[in-house]
Amino acid sequence: MAMPDHERAFPAMRGLELSVHVGTKLNRSHLLTAKETFILPCLGRTELDLQASGRQSITVEDSMSMVHASSGKLKPASSMLRSEPAIVAGLAKATLPASKVDWQYLVEDYDRIRDLIEQTIPGFEDYNQRIRHHGGFRMPLPPTERIWPTATGKAMFSVFKGVHENVVVEGEDVMRLVTLRSHDQYNTTIYAMDDRYRGVFGRRDVLFMNEQDMAAQGLEHGDRVDIHTALPGSALTLEDITVVAYGIAPGTVGAYYPEANVLVPLNYLDEESGTPSYKSVPVRLTLRSKEIRPLAGGR
Repeated sequence: MAMPDHERAFPAMRGLELSVHVGTKLNRSHLLTAKETFILPCLGRTELDLQASGRQSITVEDSMSMVHASSGKLKPASSMLRSEPAIVAGLAKATLPASKVDWQYLVEDYDRIRDLIEQTIPGFEDYNQRIRHHGGFRMPLPPTERIWPTATGKAMFSVFKGVHENVVVEGEDVMRLVTLRSHDQYNTTIYAMDDRYRGVFGRRDVLFMNEQDMAAQGLEHGDRVDIHTALPGSALTLEDITVVAYGIAPGTVGAYYPEANVLVPLNYLDEESGTPSYKSVPVRLTLRSKEIRPLAGGR
């Protein structure tokens, strides 16, 4: 799960009066129930979405800022499955009976939703027409055209204060934990257990560590350790993780997100953005076992 500090976050989630999940498949978050919980399965992007006006398409933006239409072709896994827009519209209609928005009208034809987006967000002119062209269209990004919407008309650089602005935790054995994503992963969705970028296959319970740091702490490739958050008042631990020798920066260790989120304290945030410290958590390691499991390493 994406949230940090599960020991504090999970009880808070369980105390909610209501939680509603919309998903294409079951995941870990569905086990975290509120006093009343609904799990609403929905159509996937590859499944055919038929509404009152016919076959529908949604729009997606890729990592190159290209916006294009996406329409499923496969027979839905169940005739009872509804699309995400249909579910949201249904919830809104049931929750807000006096709403000025005609939710049913919108969900009957997704072009109508895009018409409203066009009226609201600059850069989406002729939205429905442009997504029907092969490849779609590119989102306007002024900096890529050397256009800077600043008072001077030029790019403005911000100077980073440096890593020393972080809370300093004393101790030679203290490392900085960075959470990482694998090759076969998108956000918290894990499609497979392999990470060909780093030479790890079939598992995710690993800790990437510089060989100099391993030697300093008496560890070897394949050793199993427990990881402990090294902050005052924190007792967060991730148990039985296998050390992998890897070319990571000295003083730094890496573990997979979201599994390592249990080590991120809820109140250890970036002061300016409020972002949890997923990339800089002070931790200590304790040896658990030298019994080696089968492991492909990333030396």
